[in-house]
Amino acid sequence: KNPKKQLIIKLGRKVMSLEIGKPAPDFTLKNHNGEEVTLSDFLGKKNVVLVFFPMAFTGICTGELCEIRDNSSTFVSDDVQVLGISCDTSASQKAFAQQENLDYPLLSDFWPHGAVSKQYGAWFEDRGFSLRGTFIIDKAGILRWSVVNSPGDARSTDEYKKALAAL
Repeated sequence: KNPKKQLIIKLGRKVMSLEIGKPAPDFTLKNHNGEEVTLSDFLGKKNVVLVFFPMAFTGICTGELCEIRDNSSTFVSDDVQVLGISCDTSASQKAFAQQENLDYPLLSDFWPHGAVSKQYGAWFEDRGFSLRGTFIIDKAGILRWSVVNSPGDARSTDEYKKALAAL
């Protein structure tokens, strides 16, 4: 059996609990500066792009998060807030954000380990870290678009640019 296909099949079952057009699960996590960030605080104010990533300081993750940084006019505005989420500690994320000059919050899903990643179906149980999941939530808190890739498969920001433009 192809392990990549098995992963996609497993993901398909997990992601089914989240439905496009339904409310996104609320959560509170600490950002890379140790401050609490609650998803519902953005209700009525901003569309939110949740970007789950496996690990700070790794090649594909750094490339994806820097691409968002380099296209910040699309992803960070009066209407849109990007929140990067991984199971790294806040201290590790702070060093990563400083090294890469990331201008949006990185949230730590370190403890309880992977709880928010699990809620969103973006958890890789076999490895103990987040998958590459992107979820777009509108100002009303409704999930409007999502994609979940395996750890080795980079996402295309073009896809979620289109999804944001459609809001």
